[in-house]
Amino acid sequence: MIAELIRPSLLEFIKKKIPDLDPKMFICFEDLGEFRKDYVKEVLEEEIGELSTLDQEVIESLERHEILASDISKQFERKLTFGERLSDRIAEFGGSWKFLISFGAVLLLWIVVNGVVFAIRAFDPYPFILLNLVLSCLAAVQAPIIMMSQNRAEARDRLRAKTITK
Repeated sequence: MIAELIRPSLLEFIKKKIPDLDPKMFICFEDLGEFRKDYVKEVLEEEIGELSTLDQEVIESLERHEILASDISKQFERKLTFGERLSDRIAEFGGSWKFLISFGAVLLLWIVVNGVVFAIRAFDPYPFILLNLVLSCLAAVQAPIIMMSQNRAEARDRLRAKTITK
């Protein structure tokens, strides 16, 4: 990397170590990683005095070019049971446009079939009592499933917040 493209504060730190550094010179990424590690360590020591375990981990991860943050969602998903995954999928489908459009089409079809096509011998005549029963059952089942999914999302958010504050 060309030295002049490095962040000014880091470049000043490097110039303390290498006084004859020309901004047009190149620095290899391995050396740049070492300088970053030393720079972060120095800044943290100046700010806080001594380094905590987390500070040490951050410095070591800089040296290894690793990312410290882990994907909480992936860790959380690994622990889900079949029922929990199923309820998440149902809740995801139940809150989608695909569900709303298909549900509207089924309702319209039900009303057309019972109100027009089978006008004389409809299996669910006009006040559509059977349709009301089906809708009530759907709502009674869908509401707890969505609540279970929301509870898991809340638990995942709590875990993420706990991980961030550590």
